[in-house]
Amino acid sequence: MSLKINISEKIGKGYRTFWNYKGRYRVVKGGRGSKKSTTTAQWIIYNMMKYPLANTLVIRRVFNTHKDSTYTQLKWACNNLCVSHLWHFSKSPLEATYIPTGQKILFRGLDDPMSITSITVEVGHLCWCWFEEAFQVMNEDDFNKIDMSIRGELPQGYFKQLTLTFNPWSEKHWLKMRFFDCKSNNVLALTTNYMCNEFLGEDDIAIFNEMKVKNPRRFKIEGLGEWGIAEGLVFNNFESMDFDVSDISKRPDTVSVFGLDFGYTNDPTAFIAALVDKKNSEIYIFDEFYQKAMTNKDIADMIKYKGYGKERIKADCAEPKSIDEIRHFGIRRIKAARKGKDSILFGIQRIQNYKIYVHPRCENTLIELSNYVWSTKEGQVSNKPIDEYNHLMDALRYATEDIDKKGLRTF
Repeated sequence: MSLKINISEKIGKGYRTFWNYKGRYRVVKGGRGSKKSTTTAQWIIYNMMKYPLANTLVIRRVFNTHKDSTYTQLKWACNNLCVSHLWHFSKSPLEATYIPTGQKILFRGLDDPMSITSITVEVGHLCWCWFEEAFQVMNEDDFNKIDMSIRGELPQGYFKQLTLTFNPWSEKHWLKMRFFDCKSNNVLALTTNYMCNEFLGEDDIAIFNEMKVKNPRRFKIEGLGEWGIAEGLVFNNFESMDFDVSDISKRPDTVSVFGLDFGYTNDPTAFIAALVDKKNSEIYIFDEFYQKAMTNKDIADMIKYKGYGKERIKADCAEPKSIDEIRHFGIRRIKAARKGKDSILFGIQRIQNYKIYVHPRCENTLIELSNYVWSTKEGQVSNKPIDEYNHLMDALRYATEDIDKKGLRTF
């Protein structure tokens, strides 16, 4: 008995051109809830079953982020298309196999270059590649290396294609110039948003409506999928770079610092970990935590789980009760950060004296750094930053408030 699926009902509106395009590059920037990732996942499952010699490579900046994102989305796509019985998903190695033919979906991270350069497929050809959260690929050369690996002659009717999906946090990113500013017959560049997603509930729509009123700048990016305008960045002294924490920690006059900014319903709890090389005036941000609805017990457990339970942590002094509770839960060395007149400005100026390197796994830190700008009034830039994209930035200020003091403990 054969099962017939109405694919247009599964995909919904807004993606007809995307679905049918067969050019080299298919690039979709979109706001949250715009269906870009779920549509891509369904396209891959559907077309691999349609093209029995096609294999797919799925790329994220950091390999271990696949399991809770692309891997899960592709499993969902199989279920949504009622074909899960024809697919096998394994976690070691992380891959998906179309059982009737042996075709593979392979998952890789740019943090392990050797795993990408050595890719081979047992059945057919490597035809397609999906870059999820492509905004996190800060170096265009990393993309070019994957692009060049999708090569070779294909059977008649087959085509090679790279799909990139992302939230457009900053207009300064190479993705804009490469795919959206330059017109090419080999590029489909689209912008989508939540309004093309008929599968959202009324409560989902209400979140966007509230964001539109309360945070219009964030709504333009996360709601409408427009480029984040990064004019007047507070910190323009940062870059994403993969580095070895243990190597940096061995440098003389290097200290470890940790900061915590509290949140709950509307704002996330933000925790940041960094190494400060005082001799070379460099800050290496190597870990973060960013989540809403965290109780103080949850925060303490998170800090212990990450292995920082015995570290010296500076936290927002506006919540002394929370600090006391977290200390009661075993985080003995947590202390309140100092706050005073112009403490935000002084903290920013202190950090501006350092070059900031952010490990690629610290995704939320990169997003905040790319969008934390000085506020404007009547077109004039003020000396105050906007009250957005600042949770990890505040945590970083707390963490680094003593770095210029003598005698601060080294790593």
